[in-house]
Amino acid sequence: MRTHITNVFDGMGRSTILPRETREHRPHLADTLSLEQGRNSWKFGGDALFTWIYNFFPSMFGAEYYYDTIAVDPWTFEPMRRGLKLTPLRAYAHQVPRYYIQNFGSAVSHPDTNEYAAFVQDTIRMTGRLAMSLGVRYDLQTFSTKGLVSNPLWPQAGKVPFKDRNFSPRIGLAYSVGHDHPLVVRAGYGLFYTRIPQIYTSTIATDNGLTSGNLCLDNMDFYQRQLFPAFPAVLANCAVKSTFCAPPPNVAGYLTSDVAGFAPNFVTPRVHQASLNLERELADRFAAGISYMYVHGQNMIRARDINLPVPIHMTYPVYDMTGTNFLGTYYDVPSFSTWQITRSMTCPYPPCINPLARPITQLGAINEFDSAASSTYHGATISLRRRMTSGFYFRLAYTFAHALDDGQDALVAGRPVTMQNSYSTSSERGPSVTDQRHRFVLSAIEEIKPFGRDQPLLAKIFNDWKLAGVLTIGSGRPIDAKVFGDPNQDGNSANDRLPGYGRNAFLGPDYATADLRLTRRLYLRPRYKLELAAEAFNALNRDNQRVTITDDGFTSTATDFVQLDKTIGIKYFPAYYQRPTNLTAATSAYAPRQIQFALRLIF
Repeated sequence: MRTHITNVFDGMGRSTILPRETREHRPHLADTLSLEQGRNSWKFGGDALFTWIYNFFPSMFGAEYYYDTIAVDPWTFEPMRRGLKLTPLRAYAHQVPRYYIQNFGSAVSHPDTNEYAAFVQDTIRMTGRLAMSLGVRYDLQTFSTKGLVSNPLWPQAGKVPFKDRNFSPRIGLAYSVGHDHPLVVRAGYGLFYTRIPQIYTSTIATDNGLTSGNLCLDNMDFYQRQLFPAFPAVLANCAVKSTFCAPPPNVAGYLTSDVAGFAPNFVTPRVHQASLNLERELADRFAAGISYMYVHGQNMIRARDINLPVPIHMTYPVYDMTGTNFLGTYYDVPSFSTWQITRSMTCPYPPCINPLARPITQLGAINEFDSAASSTYHGATISLRRRMTSGFYFRLAYTFAHALDDGQDALVAGRPVTMQNSYSTSSERGPSVTDQRHRFVLSAIEEIKPFGRDQPLLAKIFNDWKLAGVLTIGSGRPIDAKVFGDPNQDGNSANDRLPGYGRNAFLGPDYATADLRLTRRLYLRPRYKLELAAEAFNALNRDNQRVTITDDGFTSTATDFVQLDKTIGIKYFPAYYQRPTNLTAATSAYAPRQIQFALRLIF
């Protein structure tokens, strides 16, 4: 069981307290054949990879309590629709949680897969200065259907893709211009098909809408409060290693069954990659280069919740971080739930936000994995290097790059979808989580020999040390201004952004670090060597600040959406936004200076 205090922990982290266990068996067969014939150099090859997986993932079988803003009776601290407002921290102090969450169903899946590939390549020496490589590769990935169940309410559930036309051409050129200090030109293009991670087939095996269930109780709802357990009790106490967790009968009416499945038109993701590199030796041992790389991803995987009604626009007021001072502004939100303006047992003080009415009422979220996302990367690098001579080497490089995509989320399958509005996919276009405009790297190696043969004692002590270092300076990464509290009312608190801003609209702090390594190898005997090493990471102890980092990239809780009543003049609102003063403020930092020493015996 896990206790969660919303504003203290930034509203993030629905992790499980039970360990995830994955056992893999991966036999790999590969072979390559080469053939030289005149100016042609042929290569033929192929490989086969067979993966058998036992995946044990008891997602939230142990339950979670979420402490969020809540209204209570000031004398009994019993939750109520209108009363004394408690902050998450005060609610935790008085043990009045807002939400109780627990998942039920199977924890085991077998996302087995087989991967096959074959290629042919011909490198042609056109002239003494020009060489060309031509090739083609074929990829095929198949999935096991073991444990997959089709759902009559959503027939696409339980199906795996099979795409057998993944041919990818490759071409490369190398050309040398000049004699004494030639200019070398290299260019290439290739099409690459990416493998589909097994986490997707694992998810569609467990989230089939038939054998799994999700429970979320709101302590402020009168009827749900009757089932709400007293902290720290759980409604279903499943064993730690249990492969199946069954819900108690009395919560059947509050269970939702999510479904995950591949889109009917799903195709294998692919990446186009092109590069151009110019390099020339400027003087003895010094070379400079300039390169450009273009990467375009197509048919990238993205999840959408397609069991949602058409959204309508709702308006909510914006308050300061205390929730008491109205800032004079309103946020307009495409909402999937309507307001109730008449009094009822579930809405004693209208207006109230109605429960989400899904088109397929028997199911919860239908997370469809489509292949409609795309990405684009442009990167240019200028570099200067000196070859290792007389015990000294260095290389410096500056890269200017820009990466855009529209919400691929291949790293977060199994979590709620990150797309904010399934009806407006264009709103997801923005900087990638890996987007970094500027990056400078300087690396160097120096073999220290300050004393000559005329000073043998000092030379024995201070010579033959090797000093290496890397200096890295980079601009900030994108920040996605998240809102906790589910303002669009789609049943997903992980995909809401600050209204008026796109995905990854803000920029995080920059980053700089210097790492050093000092080593010395001592030859004790012919077969024994002793290696001494000292390493310093972030040697200058720079304060590299950061915002909260998750699997989705760099995120920040920009504001909270609080479902409590607010009255402004004669207007009544069932909820409001609560915004901090600085929404992009750093919440943590990377590691400070770290120094370590090592002693290694080689024999």
